[in-house]
Amino acid sequence: MTKEKQFYNKLRDLFVGAKVEGESGFVNLMRIKSGYFEKGVSPKLQEDVEKVLKDFPEFRKELFDKLYSFFTRYFSESGSIYFNFTPLHQDIYEKVYTDEKDVILFWKTHMLYYVKTDRIFNSIPVEFDGLKFYFDASTIELKKANEKKDLIFELDKVKEDKTIVFKVFYSERGRKTKQDEILKEIRKNIKITEEQLERAFKVFEKQSEVDYFINKNAKEFLREQFDLWLYQYVFKGESKWTEKRIKQLQALKDIAFKIIDFISQFEDELVKIWNKPKFVRNSNYVITLDRIADKKLIEKIKKHKNYSEQVKEWKELGIDKDNPKAPIDTKYFKDLELEILSQFDDLDKSLDGWLIKSENYQALNTILPKFKEKVQTIYIDPPFNLGTNADYFYNVNYKDSNWATLLENRLRIAKEWLIKKGSIFVRCDYNGNWIVRCLMDDIFDTNFINEINVGKTAGKKKTGLSLSYTKDNLFLYAKNFEYIINETTKETYNYFFYKEILKTLKKNNFKDVNKLSDILLNDLFWVDLDHRPGERLTNKSRKLLGIEFEPPKGRHWIKSQEKLDQLYKEGKARLRDKVTGKVFYREDELNNTSVDKDNLVIQVFLDTEIITDNWTDINGYSQASGFQTENSEILLKRAIETASNKSDLILDFFLGSGTTTAVAHKLERKWIGVEMGEHFYTVVLPRMKKVLAYDKSGISKEVKEYQGGGFFKYYELEQYEDTLRNVKYQDSTLFDNPAQDPYNQYIFLKDKKMLNALEVDLEKNKVKVNLEKLYPDIDIAETLSNLLGKYIKKITADEVEFKDGEKVNIKDLNYKLIKPLIWW
Repeated sequence: MTKEKQFYNKLRDLFVGAKVEGESGFVNLMRIKSGYFEKGVSPKLQEDVEKVLKDFPEFRKELFDKLYSFFTRYFSESGSIYFNFTPLHQDIYEKVYTDEKDVILFWKTHMLYYVKTDRIFNSIPVEFDGLKFYFDASTIELKKANEKKDLIFELDKVKEDKTIVFKVFYSERGRKTKQDEILKEIRKNIKITEEQLERAFKVFEKQSEVDYFINKNAKEFLREQFDLWLYQYVFKGESKWTEKRIKQLQALKDIAFKIIDFISQFEDELVKIWNKPKFVRNSNYVITLDRIADKKLIEKIKKHKNYSEQVKEWKELGIDKDNPKAPIDTKYFKDLELEILSQFDDLDKSLDGWLIKSENYQALNTILPKFKEKVQTIYIDPPFNLGTNADYFYNVNYKDSNWATLLENRLRIAKEWLIKKGSIFVRCDYNGNWIVRCLMDDIFDTNFINEINVGKTAGKKKTGLSLSYTKDNLFLYAKNFEYIINETTKETYNYFFYKEILKTLKKNNFKDVNKLSDILLNDLFWVDLDHRPGERLTNKSRKLLGIEFEPPKGRHWIKSQEKLDQLYKEGKARLRDKVTGKVFYREDELNNTSVDKDNLVIQVFLDTEIITDNWTDINGYSQASGFQTENSEILLKRAIETASNKSDLILDFFLGSGTTTAVAHKLERKWIGVEMGEHFYTVVLPRMKKVLAYDKSGISKEVKEYQGGGFFKYYELEQYEDTLRNVKYQDSTLFDNPAQDPYNQYIFLKDKKMLNALEVDLEKNKVKVNLEKLYPDIDIAETLSNLLGKYIKKITADEVEFKDGEKVNIKDLNYKLIKPLIWW
């Protein structure tokens, strides 16, 4: 194959991406890009190349060789644009110095948005042991985000030549392959074992897994890299410079930049779709009966035709139907929903929280206008490298660079949610600690407050010495450190002072704390006392500053309690922090609440297990639900109480099983939880309903103020893939503006995007908005609330009233309001 043909074939592959079967927005995009390439890019590019080569035809082979060499370095199998292939010997370096900083944090995907990891599915035949299979992947619904999904195989037919044909799908809501039924049906005609069937499935499943990214600024990235490449591999090796050679290299650069300009248009379009505000869909409210003041309305609910469905749900959740705090879900009573909401004069203010089913970047970006600088505390526990076979709800087999990009994208926008006095906890283990610290220092301007080691049991069986415990970490950062060290804000930021430790320990009477964790109090402090071999049956412990200390096992203290008290009065007895080594002689020193970074306790959370040993004990749900890495409610209680006050807003955008929102509710905080997996409906939502009805598990008994009751909203957001699927791109004539450089024309200007939601009435000179043409379940009021950044005060059938008094007619929407949602 000639270099020319090789280049055009490769360019086609790079531009269109690998062939993917199935149904998704991404596949829709690939078809569009393929059409534009065949009809526009390829013919125009070939025409321009031929014009250039007329002047020096001997440059043809080298031109295509160098173009091929460059473009193969920056395009992945999924069509993503980044450092895909840059071996060390090729001497490609990224610019890492800036005027503001010495060396910036660098990883190869830092200039990207991380979208998801998915497999490239293609229909394939499989043959072995005389058996013939065919797997049809043409209708598989690909993943919308990065949730973990299992493949489902459904027997389609057995052909006359005995080929066994399967349709392939992704599992939804726990659906599984009916293997026994499949075997029974196949065995009517073909002899096959269970092992052979499973082998066939595994062969299909071994299809390529790729990472999907979007380059934030493809044109700038590729042009910069081309300039570096041109110097390193072309100019660097030249010894003679003629006018002709300079023109050849300039032609090479011109052609490369034309390709870059056109390719970047598609990437820029993806950036716009990725960051487009998203529609709110399928919204409902959950409210306990005690929050509905109108008794007649309660009677309406109980006489409603769907009330039996609500009672059935309560029964499944273990909630008594006579419980005055039984949670009503308005999905059963849509015709009464507005009447229920009319009970409140200030709707959003009356809500305790919001549960949002969405990929978390889409949620953080879409809802930012409404919650910008309103969140006091963020707590997240992002998944990281648990292995390909981990029993988890997300993809958790990340490369370090992928995970860094995923986290960076979301942390940078999450910072904008925090109030000036806000702070964020990020939980991680040894796999990702080094990445988290680098990212957090960069994003939060080194406003590091503390690293908290959290006890994590390694299992029921002790392994000896310190191996029976492993450590996870909570990294705590402030949005603005000046608010931490300001004396006037110390009540808001009582972070891990010794005073707080003493208060907690005294409240729990010491022994209860030790019993809870099997970690001695002495793991926090030691007292400088001499001890000797041999145990004493009486008078074993000594007290200092209100803390009781046991001697090491098999030994006893030398000094008596009386002697210790005397030494304390003389200022000679001292207490030392085991981690920092800081020494305290006096109680007023120990209780000092002045802010001093060295006076922060690192191990205050040591008596807390970050992962529960028995999932059922915490939530009352069966462990069969599969959520094996749930944070304990005790841990979340410590974090939330430390960093917030009642009525403050708490956010968790890696919600998992819902521990953060459950604990925040019990502690009388407002909350927002974002989760993308299907367990949103099977685990998180049921859990929060139980919390409203008064859930006796977790920290419930410790928090006397919590007696159940509540009111929250839950909904889904339109996703990036949904938008891609709905976008209407038309076949238009490319490069048809003679006044403009054809490669820089905005080729999507004529395309419809999602304008089919608008109807132009020429007679009345009016534009009608019909969003149901896009999605039949749009919540217009909440969509506008997020878009405009305004809290909802009232909702009626015809209009939504916002907190600032603005009213919008939702039955006759001004198209200008929703334009950012459908045209970008």
